[in-house]
Amino acid sequence: MDDCDPAATLFGCLIEGRIAVPLDLSLVGTGPKEPLLRPREIYAALARRPWPYLRHEQGEVLETWFEVRTRRDVVIKQNTGGGKTAVGLLIAQSTLNEGMGPAIYLAPDRYLAAQVRAEAVSMGLATTDQVDDLSFRAGRATLVTTFQKLINGRSVFGVVGDTREKLDVGIVIVDDAHAALATAEAQFRLTISSQHAAYSALKTLFASDLQRQSPKAWADIQASDNTATLPVPFWSWVDQQDKVMGILHPHADDEDFKFTWPLIADVLHLCSATVTSEGIQISPPCPPIAMIPAFGGARRRVYLTATLADDSVLVTDLDARPEDVQQPVTPGSAADLGDRMVLAPIALNPKLDPEAVRLLARQFADGDRNGDGTADAEPVNVVVLVPSTAAAAVWRQHADQVVHAGELPQTVRDLRDGHVGLVVLVNKYDGVDLPRSACELLILDGVPRPMDATERREAGVLSGSPSLLARQIQRIEQGMGRGVRDTDDHCAVLLLGSQLAVALHDPKQRDLFSPATRAQIDLSSSLADQLAGKGLDSIREAIGLCLDRDPQWRALSRQALASVHYDTAGTVRAEAVGTREAFNLATTGRYDDAAARLQKSLGSVTDPAVRGWMTEQRAAYLHHVAPHVAQQQLSRALDDNPFVLKPVGGVTPTQLRPAAVQAEASAAYLAKTYADATSLLLGIRALLEKLVWRDKDRSDDAEQAWEGLGQHLGFISTRPEKLYDTGPDNLWLLSPTRHAVIELKTGCVTETIAKHDLDQLGGSVRWARQTYPGASQRIPVIVHPSREPHAQAITVEGMRVVTPESWSELATAVLRWAESLTLGQCRWREPHAVAEQLTFHKLTAGTLFTAFALPPTPAAS
Repeated sequence: MDDCDPAATLFGCLIEGRIAVPLDLSLVGTGPKEPLLRPREIYAALARRPWPYLRHEQGEVLETWFEVRTRRDVVIKQNTGGGKTAVGLLIAQSTLNEGMGPAIYLAPDRYLAAQVRAEAVSMGLATTDQVDDLSFRAGRATLVTTFQKLINGRSVFGVVGDTREKLDVGIVIVDDAHAALATAEAQFRLTISSQHAAYSALKTLFASDLQRQSPKAWADIQASDNTATLPVPFWSWVDQQDKVMGILHPHADDEDFKFTWPLIADVLHLCSATVTSEGIQISPPCPPIAMIPAFGGARRRVYLTATLADDSVLVTDLDARPEDVQQPVTPGSAADLGDRMVLAPIALNPKLDPEAVRLLARQFADGDRNGDGTADAEPVNVVVLVPSTAAAAVWRQHADQVVHAGELPQTVRDLRDGHVGLVVLVNKYDGVDLPRSACELLILDGVPRPMDATERREAGVLSGSPSLLARQIQRIEQGMGRGVRDTDDHCAVLLLGSQLAVALHDPKQRDLFSPATRAQIDLSSSLADQLAGKGLDSIREAIGLCLDRDPQWRALSRQALASVHYDTAGTVRAEAVGTREAFNLATTGRYDDAAARLQKSLGSVTDPAVRGWMTEQRAAYLHHVAPHVAQQQLSRALDDNPFVLKPVGGVTPTQLRPAAVQAEASAAYLAKTYADATSLLLGIRALLEKLVWRDKDRSDDAEQAWEGLGQHLGFISTRPEKLYDTGPDNLWLLSPTRHAVIELKTGCVTETIAKHDLDQLGGSVRWARQTYPGASQRIPVIVHPSREPHAQAITVEGMRVVTPESWSELATAVLRWAESLTLGQCRWREPHAVAEQLTFHKLTAGTLFTAFALPPTPAAS
């Protein structure tokens, strides 16, 4: 051995284990020392990998991103469960390796941020949750935090105008981008509680302007009716800016102000203000996202999102480049989605009792598949999404937990860890991750509703518009995705209520879903055809196919998705681009240019409601340079949308003429609105379900329901108070000489009819007398839980009261009327058949308020 080569001898000794020499792996050559840049190569080189290989879809997305990574904004679309978290983490690591600067990964909430960090640990990727961590600052670790942590007026990343260090960021990755947008909008809206000193000061400052806009809404606000919303006219807001600033600025450091005020103070003159009895909300036309340099100035921004149909909000809210958003990065196939069965029980059998469906949900949670009171299968977690606390009430007797946002993280952990039972989540349709057994039966009971003052005002102005419908479908699809987070997941989804059933049945609404979801809905519809008209047992059996992973069902589900491809172009509406660009111009004082930019976009807007809404905003910009032209524009806006702000000079009510023949008008309306019998029945049910008693948040829905009911029955039906800020909630022209003047108080919880409400009814009758002097009879109608006037109230002569009981009878009659018109070949299109059934069900102009409304009872002494 002594004559051997020393190196060979040493190597031999090492091989034989006879010499213990510590190895320095840094001296071992493995090729180039340059950091890996391609995300797929980064994953392949990881010391520990949670999966042997990336999914094919993940690899496709990462390769495409790498080729287009120099774009400022990149939208990555994958179905829920497509592995977006790993994609985002690898993109962040690639950017760090490229030396572009610090990387920030934003999750919707702290719970999901913790999940992202846990996945990074499983992949061996360095992350931190501390902004001051040197490894983050030096570009060696990705900061994983929440969107709210970055976007707020006291952001640790710095805000324009403050003294904090402004971090130079290489890339920001926004996970579940559409869920994060709700946070972004909220962060740029200053909400001033009615208990705050600034509330009363602002309300006093604008009292006369608000009262002129709508005497009724002003009276409602004064009476603490929290459903009333009133916008401060933009001309008053702009002209009083010095006083507004004087009221608000002293409170800049208040707890309610400090996280929002620094973000909007410089654009206060461009904001709108909406007043309610509970507070005043001040919001800009678009979030001034550039106030957060770490986001606005980031070299790259990546948005991870599910395959939702409309991406315009990324432009309006986050100032993403429209041309980038229109070129999303997607996998080649959209088959990367778990098994999902989607059924609407009311569409399968209109006679099914909603309570029976709630009982079925409870039985599945208990493992009682046969519904006989004994457990015959594995119990499953059932998750129910409802839009409000009031909507959760009917579930309480069946639920193991009713959960609001603050309690959500612990509940989600419990669901993921094992069996909990039936859990109701209140107003949480996005940002909840419930994979595998955490949720096997998902129920949507009601559509998400606008909550804050700004949303409520916008929803009221855009009521019934296609644009608002598209947003609603997007929220529904977000909710439907809660239980399928991976390709191996499975979940049965039930949509309760007629409004959600219409979303599945109506082709126009179904087209608003993403391609993969639409394919699953179509597959479920073919199954639903076999269940039509049957009872709960058939629905129970169908759900069992999904939960038991029936091989035939799984094969059909895979086949339905196999040929589905992502849309290669993102949808960005022209009005969204115009709105954002106009706002950016206005922030620099170029009001004429801002108004011209909106005018350019208006030419491509086909939705009249949106066109009117945009024209109001155009008028607001013009007021800064030409107030008289602004008022002219506002008058034009009313031609497209009667619910926008009323000009200084007010609006003259349009003289309406009643239908010549009720049945002919009804048949024409039904023929125009409904293509088939199912659409008719679901539409009528959805209309009637809008009226909810003792829920003030649903008051506007009730007014919409009464307007729609009158139109269905063949009357000229309008909402004068909404149109002209004066007059009744609803006006039905029953004949040339008979009108029904209707005030709705469905949200009341009092045992008597208040003096204020009856005074309002009397005022509306006087308005009708002045506006329509040719009518000889005006029937005062109040829709109220009680027939008994308050002791101090004075009844209106000839008034009728629709109570919950009489409304139930009326709703039943309307349903029976509609059902009778579906028994023949499109009988709802035939005036003779419609007339016959209107008479039979006492729904004619001469009988309706006699049959389904009662006189008030004598007031208690």
